[in-house]
Amino acid sequence: MIKTARRPAAPLAAIALPALVGALLLGAAAPALAQTDAAFKATTFSLSAYGETRVAPDMATINLGVQTDAPTAAEALKANGARMNQVMAALKKAGIAERDIQTSNLNLNAQYAYEQNQPPKLTGYQASNQVTITVRDLAKLGASVDATVNAGANTVNGISFGLADPRAAEDAARLEAVKALQAKAALYARATGYKDMRLVNLNEGGGYTPAPPPVPMMAFAAKREMADSTSVAGGELKVRIDVNATYEMTK
Repeated sequence: MIKTARRPAAPLAAIALPALVGALLLGAAAPALAQTDAAFKATTFSLSAYGETRVAPDMATINLGVQTDAPTAAEALKANGARMNQVMAALKKAGIAERDIQTSNLNLNAQYAYEQNQPPKLTGYQASNQVTITVRDLAKLGASVDATVNAGANTVNGISFGLADPRAAEDAARLEAVKALQAKAALYARATGYKDMRLVNLNEGGGYTPAPPPVPMMAFAAKREMADSTSVAGGELKVRIDVNATYEMTK
């Protein structure tokens, strides 16, 4: 009689443990796979565009004033005040409202002469008074400048043009921006094989910003003496709106 040796049975725990670990790993991976699949169900395009419109300005801001020199501080201020009063009166006579005239700078400085190897020598005092005026009727701009120079203004520090109400120009630029954005989205959709698109979000930037005055024009008064009247051209202003958007694409 031949006896066959029987292999001892494996413990139940040894068989169940690998299967249990595998089931746990599979269960843990399932949510991650589901999230990954969901992330690729929607295709989105992030795009940007801008719209621009050009309009004629309807107002101007100009900075001008009076500069006087005298041996003493009191004399410099007195002379400056008298001349500035004449300038203010000329502005009001030219049709500039009092609310559109604002003092923007008032200075009094000692003046010195400098020689080599010598201490500075006081030569007198200089007073300056600057006002910023807003001209709401551009037809009066040249005449207003002429009037102030004739009344004693001897410094003109710059001019900038603007819009009293920029909303219409901004709305026109918005329409142009949205047109450009939609055209770009449609182009990308065709190029990549997508048929339908849905706007998800839209952000706006830009808009009308008044231009700062340019570099000071200290020779402006001297030019006035050689001309019959001051001619000022407003040209055009550029108003720009920037837009950024996200589109969801489907085939």
